[in-house]
Amino acid sequence: MRKKGLVYKTVLIYTLIFAVCITVLSTVLSLWFQNFYYNSRKEQLDKQARVLSDRALMYFNYEKASDKDKQNNNYTYERLKEDLELAGSYVNAEVLVISSVGYVHANSDSQYDNLLGIMLPPEDMEQLRLGMSIEKKSVYTDKNGLGKEMYVYIVPVIENEEFRCAVDILTPTSYLKIPLKKTETFIWMAALLLTIGAALIIYRITKRMIIKPLAEINSAARKISKGEVQRRVDLKSRDEIGELAESFNIMADSLEKVEKNRREFISNVSHELRSPITSIKGFIGGILDGVIPKDKESYYLSVTYEEIQRLTRLVNDLLDLSAMEAGKFKLNIAEIDINEIIRLCVIKFETRINAKRLQVDVTLQDEHLYAVGDRDRIVQVVTNLLDNAIKYVNEGGNIKIVTRTKADKVLVTLYNNGPVIPEEDLKHIWERFYKSDKSRTSKVSTGLGLPIVRNILTQLGEDIWVENGEKEGVTFYFTLKKA
Repeated sequence: MRKKGLVYKTVLIYTLIFAVCITVLSTVLSLWFQNFYYNSRKEQLDKQARVLSDRALMYFNYEKASDKDKQNNNYTYERLKEDLELAGSYVNAEVLVISSVGYVHANSDSQYDNLLGIMLPPEDMEQLRLGMSIEKKSVYTDKNGLGKEMYVYIVPVIENEEFRCAVDILTPTSYLKIPLKKTETFIWMAALLLTIGAALIIYRITKRMIIKPLAEINSAARKISKGEVQRRVDLKSRDEIGELAESFNIMADSLEKVEKNRREFISNVSHELRSPITSIKGFIGGILDGVIPKDKESYYLSVTYEEIQRLTRLVNDLLDLSAMEAGKFKLNIAEIDINEIIRLCVIKFETRINAKRLQVDVTLQDEHLYAVGDRDRIVQVVTNLLDNAIKYVNEGGNIKIVTRTKADKVLVTLYNNGPVIPEEDLKHIWERFYKSDKSRTSKVSTGLGLPIVRNILTQLGEDIWVENGEKEGVTFYFTLKKA
């Protein structure tokens, strides 16, 4: 089953919201127009009722007048009928005149002659005598026996606070519904067209503002997953989509950097492994083939042994670094004597120190200085830093090691008066296989010592940094938590 996309869900949700809103608005408009139409109709009927009320009074006064007065007021029944017919055709309704006793006295349309002489219900007459209009719906039957639902509007005619007669206007409800139906049809058709139009607009906007950028980001992601790490998303939007594209590009930059580092790492590992393996293969092959004289075999075997030791160090360092970066490196945290560790490490390097005729100055705060850490790994840290100092200091140079407390930290300083590290190399010394002096260290350094030191201290939650002297000398600093 094909899953529904974001554009489908967005258009559906917003269209439903718009449809609900337009439905409510259309219903309100329909009710408002219906009320407005009935009020307008009522005003129209009121105007006609006032005119007909005067005519009805003239007629009933004529009926009661003497023969002499009738000559002055000759408003006969025939004239009343004519006025009723004219008014009925104007408002498209049947107009009745009700006498003071409640009988239908005259009508506008001969089709309803059967209503003549019929008396209004007593409750209606009581309401009319109180001067109140009547508004209701009733079914009326014409002389052919056909019943029609009528909107009934009866207006009382009061003269000198006396009920004289009433004007009854009957409007077929079917006639009233015609404009209402047309208007409602127009309103609901407009609502439907607006909903369809809104759906199309929402679709276009959604596709342009959301779907198209997301599709571009998705396409870039797929290409990056296939190895095109240089792929980027070019979006200038300043909204959340733009922020997503910017974050995606930042991620892509990181991935490209990781990929670059991975390739460099593989290249460096291949180079570091190839060199000793080639030497070992050459020396052993020479011994087996008899190319190397018997009296030289011990010398070349010792060289081969040194290369194997170098390989061992490289593999061990790689395994340690890999375990640290994978988070699988377990630390045995305990209380350690950092001063004792420094003494032991200096003694371990005594042979190399004497060989280069170095002056080592160790200044330790107190006899014992206790910190928190993994003893074996701190030994590794001090060993690597001291090895690095001995390696780069000039022959006959100086090395200074200092320990002291600062607040709740133990600060360890390792200084050598060798050449300063070039500024362009300072930011790279913590990278794997990076060697600032490749010509001197290719045989003795794996290029992993400082990265391992930094990883160990990072896992302990501590810091390490390096500073150059003004003209010469390099100082490494690292901290440990005081016990």
